Formats: sequence, structure tokens, C-alpha cells
Amino acid sequence: MKYLYGLLLSTGILTTAFSQTPFTQTVRGRVLDKESKYPLSDVSVQVLGNNATASGNGTITDSLGRYRLPNVPVGRRTIRISRIGYREALLNNIIVDAGRETILDVELEESITELNTITVKAQRTGDARNEMAVVSARQFTVDEADRYAGSRGEPARMASNFAGVQGADDSRNDIVIRGNSPTGVLWRVEGVTIPNPNHFAIAGTTGGPVSIISNKMLANSDFFTGAFPAEFGNGIAGVFDLRLRNGNNEKHQRMLQFGFLGTEGALEGPISRKTGSSYFVTYRYANLWLFNKAGIDIGTQAVPTYQDAAFRLNFPLKNNARIAFWGFGGTSTIDLLISKQEVSDRNIFGQNDRDQYYTSRMGVVGATYEKPFSRQTFLKTTLAVSGNAQDANHDYLFFQYDANGLPVVENNRYKILSKASILNYRFSEIKTSLAASVNHKFSSRSILKAGLNTDVLFFNFLDSARVVTTFPTAPAQLGTWQYRWDSRQTALLVQPYVQWRVSLSDRLTLSAGLTSLYFSLNTNSFSPIEPRAGLAWDLGNRQKLSVAAGLHSQIQPTYVYFYGDDLRNPTKNRQLLNQAVGLTKSWHYVTSYDRLLGRNLRLKLEAYYQKLFNVPVEEQHSSFSILNTGSGFTRVFPDKMVNTGTGRNYGAELTLEKFFSDGYYFLVTGSLFDAKYRGSDGVLRNTDFNGRYAFNTVFAKEFTFRKTSLNVGAKFTAVGGRWYGPVDEARSQATQEIIYQSAGRNTLQFPDYRRFDLKVDYKINRNRLTHTIAVDFVNILGIQNILTLSYAPQPDGTFIKREYQLGFLPVFYYRVDF
Repeated sequence: MKYLYGLLLSTGILTTAFSQTPFTQTVRGRVLDKESKYPLSDVSVQVLGNNATASGNGTITDSLGRYRLPNVPVGRRTIRISRIGYREALLNNIIVDAGRETILDVELEESITELNTITVKAQRTGDARNEMAVVSARQFTVDEADRYAGSRGEPARMASNFAGVQGADDSRNDIVIRGNSPTGVLWRVEGVTIPNPNHFAIAGTTGGPVSIISNKMLANSDFFTGAFPAEFGNGIAGVFDLRLRNGNNEKHQRMLQFGFLGTEGALEGPISRKTGSSYFVTYRYANLWLFNKAGIDIGTQAVPTYQDAAFRLNFPLKNNARIAFWGFGGTSTIDLLISKQEVSDRNIFGQNDRDQYYTSRMGVVGATYEKPFSRQTFLKTTLAVSGNAQDANHDYLFFQYDANGLPVVENNRYKILSKASILNYRFSEIKTSLAASVNHKFSSRSILKAGLNTDVLFFNFLDSARVVTTFPTAPAQLGTWQYRWDSRQTALLVQPYVQWRVSLSDRLTLSAGLTSLYFSLNTNSFSPIEPRAGLAWDLGNRQKLSVAAGLHSQIQPTYVYFYGDDLRNPTKNRQLLNQAVGLTKSWHYVTSYDRLLGRNLRLKLEAYYQKLFNVPVEEQHSSFSILNTGSGFTRVFPDKMVNTGTGRNYGAELTLEKFFSDGYYFLVTGSLFDAKYRGSDGVLRNTDFNGRYAFNTVFAKEFTFRKTSLNVGAKFTAVGGRWYGPVDEARSQATQEIIYQSAGRNTLQFPDYRRFDLKVDYKINRNRLTHTIAVDFVNILGIQNILTLSYAPQPDGTFIKREYQLGFLPVFYYRVDF
């Protein structure tokens, strides 16, 4: 750690070397109409608070919607943006640093009434960007992903603080929304669906240990937890609707960061100051050997390596049109070599009777064209190509045994006689996506959005394995190779939609839409009409009541369709067991009450009921359901499935949030829920994720000094334990993956989950330079929560059935912006 100490010492020297004058920075951006994206002139932009600016208290936008506020003192600021005929926007907790300009592009929503007849309510930080959303939607900012303790700068870990959302695992960032499987979450970027955006991704999951998406590349984005608008198809649990930010089009800026999650750099600036074009590029490389050597527990002696990169090139065109070329991706590798580990080494990942080699890759490149044709009509089109792949190879280890049948240990390592390959697979999927939408504003009261989302998918799945049979006193025996996946196919996914928002009165707003989903892989994957509707009623006195309902559907994890039984055996008929499986469907019903208790304090209550049907379950009598999959490092191997399963989730949620003011903020969320399902055996069971309650509280206090600031934040999480049952050891050994006994499925519950995180963030602003030193103390109490079962055969033939998650983990970084 001597390098870190040297870095901090250098920072201290730099701190004392600069002048003692207060530091300022420029805040600038554009203001647009929310529906037509047309630039708004004569908009008032003000920085609120004492001594808000050194050159006046605000400005107005020009004919292109641009504004500039120079000499804004560094620190956290509140910005008010207003224009006659539009709802005022009040942006809390805007961070102004000396090392980089603060660029805020804001969209204002037109008011349906004249200002002199009714008070126009302010749109506040946290309100969803999507104008069609009525309930269960929230905008999140890049700063939120940074400032929440335990979030590690990732959108998914940050979202686990919201009501109705819980994290799945200490070692992963899957999120469980209202008791649903993480696979029900839809990830979209610039309007197109993307593959699992995580390093070390497993087929059929949406999470992983580390996100490829960096918060540094994101603009403000939306997160939905239920009854989402018609434009979002192929998801039954929730949606991340992400936007990528443009680079600074006037000034070159740089960022360097060193920390637990990698060494990272970013560059941005103008391509042409005359045209306003800009670039943004970032790269990160991570090798955790340094922290492993320093004794920091990362859960395994194997050293994970990963790298990722992103770029965006933005070009303004004539008549306010824009085109942007963008992309991001990453690759990750981990080799779990039991043959080279010591007996005493802790290994919560992988299986302890083999060497495992694993690599995953994911990437997407695209182009987005935006064109406001008038003050009423706006077109957005995105064309993208994405791909993801996973490669795995397992070598079984033949241990030497003594006369008592125990493995021989030499120099604290098991003595290995030989190795044999027992598993090889490569799953890859390439997708070409087109998302096109048109917004048309008939009037301030009536807005229509229509669009089409289309994906062309190419699958290449190959998997071969052989069964390992172990004996208490004799060497293990290897079976013959069997091909469980061997498919190369193409499919089309099409989702048209239309959504209409109309103000029925000054206080009553209706949002209604229709969508459809067609997947060409089989005739059972067509949902012709899915209605979505929501109603919002402004009760006055800063209160709002909303209700929403909608039908949602989703295809299955794509690898599931191509699973078969010994596909290359000439004595058997080649049969893909589940290629005819249809869509999972779900009705969402949500009601919400929202009240602003004070200028910076909001209370929100939501209740929901979700009815799931057409759920894939095994044709034979069993407790299996696809609703229990997708939250770990394993695939599923179901027998022939049919869409006869059901499920239901219901619950109530509370959010109490204080926006940043007076130097502090807090967020308290709680939910009580019940999530059940029925397999083909007809028994109503708890889902794996039915913890029944979840509680989160986040608090942070900022201490501001003359040139520096200290932020201290804390988070406490309490969640009900996951459900599990006895493991079917024979089938688990045969598939080399965990398989549960059917009759006892989810009859046992792990203890409740508890975690306390603490984050300390020290920021030093100097002339056009900002240093940030932060430490995120994850699980500071070192609680060994039990969250998952693992199939982990030992050299002596026994099984480890419980997996302890990571204990105390300090995640630190040093960053400089200049």
C-alpha cells in the first residue's frame, strides 16, 4: 500500500501549493422542450442560495436554448430553471467542481394552464424523465450512483436502495424488484435493448460482480419498477432506461482514477468548437493481484482481470438535428485453479474438485439520430449492433488418496495425480437492433408517442460435458461426452407501440398505450395486444394520487430454448426440449400517493399486485419454475417445459426522502411483500426471492471548508432471508450444476440479511483541478451473510451446501479531474 500513501502525500503537497482564493467554475447547458426537444429561448436559469454566483444571480437562454453561468463557487448548488408557460424545474444537489465544467441539459414540460390562473408545480430532482410514466418510476443521476454508500458507482447497486428493490448477493449486482427474478429486468441504452452489461456475466442473467457501464459515461436516466409505459416491451419486473452523455464541446477535460475496481482514465472535449461537436472516451483496466497480496479478501485466491471502454462522438447538424456515434464493452477472465491453491485458501466461487477457466465478453456500438421537425414533432432513431459471449472449460482433478480414503496433502496443497477435461462451452449471441420513435405534441394537453423496437438475433450455442461419478474409496470415473447445446439459429423480435398522454382537466392526467410483442423462434411467442394505462390526480396541497395497470410479457433467457438431450448421439432423435416455449406474461396493478412535506422533503407510498401467468415450468410433475432463475453464477437445465405455471406478488412500499439541503440528505425506504409461485406439481411455494421485507436507510452529511469538503455517508440494509431446499446431489453431480430436490423446494429459509456500509469522500478543489479521495467501507461490521447454496464437491466426495458471502471490504479510489 506504500504507493497509495505516496499518492496521498503528493496530493497533500499539491493542496498547499495553490493560492488561497475561492475557486469557481462554469455551469452551462441547454434547455429544451420535453416532448419536441426543441430549444427554448428566454428561459431563466438561477443558482439559488447566498453568494450563488460572483457575477450575478442568473441568466437567460439564447435562441438555441443555451445558457452560461460563469464564476459559480464550487460545492453543491440548487438550480432553478423557469419559463412562462412551462413547469419550473428545481435541480437539487448539483455538484460544481473546480476540475471540470458542470454541463446541465434540462427538459421543461409545458404547463397546461396559464400562470396567472394556477400555481405551476415544480419538477424536482428524482421525477422521471419519461413523460408517459405515472407510477413506479424515478430519475437517477450520476451523482447518486457515486454518493450512496455501498453502491461502488454502479446503477444497479444504487437502485437497490429504492423501495421495492433489493440486491441479490454480496458478490453480484443483480437486483430483485418486488420479488421477481433479476432476469425480468430490461436494460436499454439510447432506446435499444442491450445484453447483460456486466463483467463475468453468465448466460440468462442480468447481473455480475462488476458493471461494464461506468457512471462517468451516463447522463440522467430513468428506472422503473412496475406498470411501465408501452414503449418498454420484453420485461416483466423493471427497466433501466439509460442515456449516454456528450463530451464537453468547448473545453478539453481529463480524469484519472486509481482504486480497488481498477485504473481508469477519461478524455473529453470539442472536435470542432465552431460546430459544437464533441468526443468522450474512457478506459478501465483492473487486476486485483495488488489487493489480494495486501490481504484484502475478495472471496477467492484466483485473480479476476477485466477491462472495459466506452466512447461517444456527438455532431450537431442543421436545424437542431444531432447524430451521435457511441459504443462500450468489456472483457473479463478468471481462472479458478484448485490445483494451485493451498488447502487453507478460501474460495466462495467455483467448485473445489476442478480447475475452471472462464472468460466473458460484451460490447455494443450504435448511432443515434435526433431531429426536432418543429415545436410539436420530434424524431429519434437508434441503430446498434451488440454481442456477448461466454467461454468456460473445466478440468477434473484426480487426487491421490491415502489408505484411509482421504486426499493426500503436501506443502499445504492437495496432491494431484492427473487432470481430465469434463466441460467445454461457448455461448455467443449477436444482435442488430433498431429503435425508432416519434413524439408529437398536439397541444400542451395532448402528446402522442409512437415507435418500433426491432431486434435480429443470431445464436451460436455449443456445450459438451461428461458426468463424473465419484466413489468413497476408489478413483472417480468419467462418462462419455454429451452435447447439451449445439445450435446456430436466427430469430426476429418485434415490438411496436403507441402511447398517448392527455390532460383531462387541470388536475387529472391520463396516460394510455398499446404495445405488441412478436418473437419468431416459435408460434407461441406472440402477444398481439398489451394495454397499459395510468391516471394521475393532483389533489392540491402538494399531493398526488396515481393508479396504473398494464399487461407485460417477456421471452425466456435465450439459451434455454436450445437445450437438448445428447444432441450428437446418432442413436437418439435430435430434440431441443424447449424451443416451443412461449412468453411469460404478467399483469401489473399499482397505486401511489405522493406528498411534498416541505421544500426538500418527500413522502411516497405505493401498493401493488402482480399476477404472473404462462410461466414456464417442467412438463413432468415438479416444483421447477423459471421465476426462480437468474440470480447467480449457474445456468438451468430443465426438462421439457410448458407455459402452465403461475405466480403472484403483492406488497406495499414507503419512501421518505430529504433532498440535499443544509449540508445533508437522507433516504429511507421500506417494503413488505409476498412472492409465491406454482410449478407443475400445483403447490403454492415461496419464490427464491420472497424475503417478505426489505429496509434501507441512506444518510450523508457534507462538511464544507474553505477549499475542501468532507462527505460522510452511511447505509444500513435489512432484508428477509432467501428460500432454499435440499440439493439433489445425484442430479447436481450429473449436470455439474446445482439441482434441488423437487418436493422440498423452498421449504427452508436463510437467516435475515444485514449489512452496514460507510463511505468517506474527501474533495480538494484547486484552480481548475479537483482531487477526490474516497473509501467505501462495505459491510463494515463483517457480517457473514448466507445468501446462496453452492454445488461444491470436495476431494473427499462430500458437498459444501452453504456459501458465505464477502465480509468487510474496503473499496477505495483516488481521482483527479483537470
